[in-house]
Amino acid sequence: MITGKTRVCAVIGWPVEHSLSPAIHNAAFAAAGLDYAYIPLAVAPGGLAAAVAGFRAAGFAGINVTVPHKVNIIPLLDALDRSAELVGAVNTVVFADGRATGYNTDLAGFVNSLLADGVAITGRRAMLLGAGGAARAVAWGFLEHGAAAVTVAARDALKATAFAASFPAGAVAGCGWQGEPFAAVLGNCDILVNCTPLGMYPNVNEEVPLNWAALSPGATVCDLIYTPALTGFLARARERGHQTVGGAGMLIEQGAAAFALWTGREASRAAMRTAFDKALRR
Repeated sequence: MITGKTRVCAVIGWPVEHSLSPAIHNAAFAAAGLDYAYIPLAVAPGGLAAAVAGFRAAGFAGINVTVPHKVNIIPLLDALDRSAELVGAVNTVVFADGRATGYNTDLAGFVNSLLADGVAITGRRAMLLGAGGAARAVAWGFLEHGAAAVTVAARDALKATAFAASFPAGAVAGCGWQGEPFAAVLGNCDILVNCTPLGMYPNVNEEVPLNWAALSPGATVCDLIYTPALTGFLARARERGHQTVGGAGMLIEQGAAAFALWTGREASRAAMRTAFDKALRR
């Protein structure tokens, strides 16, 4: 039961009604026996500053931040954790002791989802499809955990090379989706990650143009998308015998990291996953 003592958390975005975060977080709070509640709040771009001031005044425990606010919220905060500094974006805020501190749990969320599925990162060669904000968190996750090589490929080769240039010299390479450099990296990569929205509901038939025959037969194939749970990209990879990792694991792991920041407790990933599956079926 929600009372005047209930600690409140929220996810903010524009739009936000599609988010499954309320389902997984409220399940985790219930499993831990914590008097917390998590709500979705649609915040228009022009209302972000007023919303953050309201969260401070109302004594919110924390918020998750999704598009389009992940970068624009940074000047409104008092401090950034190293994770947010690396990625250049915030997806979690903790309100405590009169201060608002920004974190990026996507970085740890992606890494932990791979490790939970038994996928090693250290010494492996990774290729990322897409050069947006999600790819930045994934790239830093690989670099922070000792990947041997990280390459980002995008429809626009210039965007990919500019993305690569924003990292320390030589840490990340960039190329377009077409041509010999792309095929060569595909043939040698150990982990392939779709960081684009191609294939996300409702546009489930969209797909990155990929010559699957050029992909290393032993590569693990990952997709950050979790709606649908099995994207066309992952289905094609499974047909070819690749190990696959879907986006649900990253959603749950980044959520568990946020939960720990707000509460100081470990989240029940089992409860979060059960709630996720039920919400996805609905």
